[in-house]
Amino acid sequence: MAKGKGKTNEPEIVNRKARHDYTIDRTLEVGIVLQGSEVKSIRAAQASLAEGYVRAEAAPARLTLHSVHINEYPPAAGVNQHEPTRTRRLLAHKREIIKLATDTLSKGVTIVPLKMYFKDGRVKLLIGVGTGKKKGDRREDMREREAKRDIERAMSKKMR
Repeated sequence: MAKGKGKTNEPEIVNRKARHDYTIDRTLEVGIVLQGSEVKSIRAAQASLAEGYVRAEAAPARLTLHSVHINEYPPAAGVNQHEPTRTRRLLAHKREIIKLATDTLSKGVTIVPLKMYFKDGRVKLLIGVGTGKKKGDRREDMREREAKRDIERAMSKKMR
């Protein structure tokens, strides 16, 4: 299949909990340094971003991904096996890393992984800079979603 023609059935691992717990201000697509068995596990959709977070350091410009669980790949030999929750390095431009590091200095701002997917055969990670939502904010979001659903239902019935 030619490049850019159609979509393959590569998995997308999404962190649905992140958008529920955080108000995402901006997003950034970054690369990730992985071992071979980790790529195979991600291709088999055996990863979880729910507990993960990203640390940005400005001094040596560095992004690291913590607490993301990528299952071991059973067919890989014992020597080539990876640790499921190891710290992984993320790849981005130096100016982007420094900007992320300065953003996280303010209170309540954190960087969370939102989605892991394949792009041109490489694993990419979509990270978001967000602030934590309070309980009332989450309830308000739920009310808005329910109201939107009710309106759409009423409109679809009216069209019939």
